[in-house]
Amino acid sequence: MERRTFIAGAAAAGAAAVVGGTALGAAADPNETASTAGHVRGATAITKVFGDGQKLIAVAVEYDRDIDGSTLSTSTFAVTGRTVTKVYANRTAALAERGRDGRFAVVELSPDDATAALWVTQQGGGGTSTGSPSPSPSDTSGSGGSGGAPGAGGPKVGDSTPGGTIVAATASVVQKDTVRTTHGARYAATGTTLTTSAVVNLIVDDFQQFTFDDPATGQSLRYNLFIPKDYNPRRRYPLVLFMHDASVVNVATEGPLVQGLGAVCWASPEDQAKHESFVLAPEYGSVVIDDDYAPSTLFDATANLVQAVTEQYSIDENRRYTTGQSMGAMMSLGLNIRYPDLFAAAFIVAGQWPAEQVAPLADKNLWIVVSQDDDKAYPGENAITAAIEDAGTQVATAVWDGQSTTAQFAADVRNLKAQKAPVNYASFLTGTTVPSGSGTSAHMGTWHIAYTIPGIRDWIMRQSE
Repeated sequence: MERRTFIAGAAAAGAAAVVGGTALGAAADPNETASTAGHVRGATAITKVFGDGQKLIAVAVEYDRDIDGSTLSTSTFAVTGRTVTKVYANRTAALAERGRDGRFAVVELSPDDATAALWVTQQGGGGTSTGSPSPSPSDTSGSGGSGGAPGAGGPKVGDSTPGGTIVAATASVVQKDTVRTTHGARYAATGTTLTTSAVVNLIVDDFQQFTFDDPATGQSLRYNLFIPKDYNPRRRYPLVLFMHDASVVNVATEGPLVQGLGAVCWASPEDQAKHESFVLAPEYGSVVIDDDYAPSTLFDATANLVQAVTEQYSIDENRRYTTGQSMGAMMSLGLNIRYPDLFAAAFIVAGQWPAEQVAPLADKNLWIVVSQDDDKAYPGENAITAAIEDAGTQVATAVWDGQSTTAQFAADVRNLKAQKAPVNYASFLTGTTVPSGSGTSAHMGTWHIAYTIPGIRDWIMRQSE
């Protein structure tokens, strides 16, 4: 396995940014205002992944001395094209609930800004959108609709045209007001624009990139792997496999990490504190499966990758899990059918599979989420769960509002779990997964929400073979 490295969204990495003007030393009198230029060491962009993709959410400006955070406000800095929501001092280029005096002034930005998105996809009508509203195997209309007939213009097995783009994480910041150090020196406002020269990608940077050369299929498969922070080979760990939708094919190795929460949610500090685990996220160079349900050899290469990672690290074979959205959901269903002993549970988000082939799923632990206005995946999942029930397996069902609060979703999960079924099936009410005017389809809107619900992940992680 060959290690591959890349920093998603970084235009360039450097030790310091260059600020125009002559660098001047501090004034002899600490109460005298000094020129700022010589005291700025650089600026770092900070990104975070949301349900609809990675966004640039902060800039950390580094000074040569500790900054008095009490003197900072949202008017201290301006960032080109962005809305400043919070400013505080910190000891590192990192977000904080409460700042601490340090050399960094952290300028938080609104994730709702039109220019915040770093994961951008092409709409069928020629426009661009954040998130993943490009066509995928279960959304073949290509216009942000909820789907079309099988093979009706959607991506086919082997297609390698990327449906999305990772935008460079850069920002331009200007210090508009005086900044005061903890020693009393005042750094004057400046009209000089400072461009970020480094990037911190929250959670994404915690993954490593590799290539798997599969001798069985002859395929080379790029993948991302999160290794638990305190990995101990004498322990045995769960593994979560996340497989992306067709909009992410052939983008970049890190594509599955920045397109949404499907991979990174399992690697968050909060989830790892509850369930230490490996997270595996392959990047497919081409579409693996379409609505004809005849996968390419990348399908079997994925199963072989899971086995190879299991053998390389201390992975518990009884606690391997799979999840995916659209194409990835279809692959999760198909892998559970072809390799019934590979996974202990699966989280299926907006997927489908021919009902006449799903009998092996009656023996699996499944959590299925789909939108009722997804006109392909919803009837597809209804047919799958009906076949599972016909085989004698209990299926717990519920209808959820996609606009629910975190607390409401937690209650929804508890109520569904209370039915104590091995298969849980939740459908989102029509119109509740798509923000008004977004142009996003209900199909894509499903995974923008599904991976934000911690209780589902908790249930998955408690299953075993």
